[in-house]
Amino acid sequence: MTRARDVRTRITLASPGSLHPGAARLALLNWLLARRHGGSVLLRAGAAAESGEQDLDWLGLRCDGVTRPEARQARHAAAAEALKRTGRLYPCLESEEELRAKRDWRVRHGRPAIYDRAMLKLTPAQLAAAEAGGKRPYWRFRLSDGAVAWHDAVLGRTDVTLAQMSDPVAVQADGTPLPAFAAAVDDLDDGITDLVRGADHVGGSAVQLDMRLALGGDPRALRLAHVPQLHGGEGVTLRRLRGDGVEPAALAAYLAACGTGRAGDLPGLPALAAACDLSACTGAAAFDITAVQALNRRALARAGFADVAARLPPGATEAFWLAVRGGIDLLREAHGWWDVVAGTIVPPVIEGEAPLLRTALRLLPAEPWSGDVWSEWLRVLQAATGRSLAALAQPLRLALTGEDHGPDLAGLLPLIGRARAALRLQLAAA
Repeated sequence: MTRARDVRTRITLASPGSLHPGAARLALLNWLLARRHGGSVLLRAGAAAESGEQDLDWLGLRCDGVTRPEARQARHAAAAEALKRTGRLYPCLESEEELRAKRDWRVRHGRPAIYDRAMLKLTPAQLAAAEAGGKRPYWRFRLSDGAVAWHDAVLGRTDVTLAQMSDPVAVQADGTPLPAFAAAVDDLDDGITDLVRGADHVGGSAVQLDMRLALGGDPRALRLAHVPQLHGGEGVTLRRLRGDGVEPAALAAYLAACGTGRAGDLPGLPALAAACDLSACTGAAAFDITAVQALNRRALARAGFADVAARLPPGATEAFWLAVRGGIDLLREAHGWWDVVAGTIVPPVIEGEAPLLRTALRLLPAEPWSGDVWSEWLRVLQAATGRSLAALAQPLRLALTGEDHGPDLAGLLPLIGRARAALRLQLAAA
């Protein structure tokens, strides 16, 4: 997209709370873009964005600097005053009710539901009188005439006609800048060169470019990429996924592949950055927890005991982890399997299988048990019953674990031990 020395992106955390997958995807793509070109990433986060910062840290998205919008209030105010002097910010006095009535009238008469710029006719005397009466104006940014155009890394040639948009409110009546205006000022000051945004923000990007020009910047110095939105995942947050046991490598790989048509792999962040190609992010995508779990299963199957030990149940051993890691989708499932191998469970009574289970109990090998005990036991039972291995394994699994699927019993059975296995066979045969 650009030469390495040109790239400086930002990740914005604008609201409190944990990130949802769509926001995390945009953060990841901005980070990967910068790292792809050897550039830098700036984190722009409000004071209440601690949860989002924790999410980024968990994903491994370390940034090269942090800015706090609250610390730049004087700069934002100075920029607003400069635009007031040039007439690009103008005062407005309409209430929300008045604005709603105007919009309704325009809609009823078949006109675009945009602001009518009535306050451009406000005279200094009228403004002074209103302020003397206790009113305080808020300030709109007067958009330029014509259109804003750029070459988008995803959408290609992009044109936005500003006359079809409302002049946005830039500064509230109490002097607080709106996020879009503050971001335009900060991006210019921070030398931001590239931004990845959602396709629903194309209009907002056009406003940002117009603001940048009004502030004395060059709109051509900001390169944009608008990726299709990631739909779905309502109620899902990175905190929840983290708590469920999703591995950051799995989520990052999934989010990087969304909309590209490629199947997710687990290359790690450096490889994802090296392969970052925003022009491939053209497809619509919906958050698919099943696909995340499939990648997570592969990530867990590769994880060593040291990688997960602190998150396993107290007392869980390396042997336990090696036994279960290939058969779980989420790390929290390991807690249930620890109960299976080290706790007390009550298996269901398996209708019609009592003769098999009693035979299995009678032929249960004596301890000590090696890693071959499961296969050896099955061979003995096959000879005694004439059943296939598959016909034996399923009822035995249900009796021994209380589950009809899960990690390989070759690894689980030695951990369960003979005493627990015998008791569970008795209960399931009752």
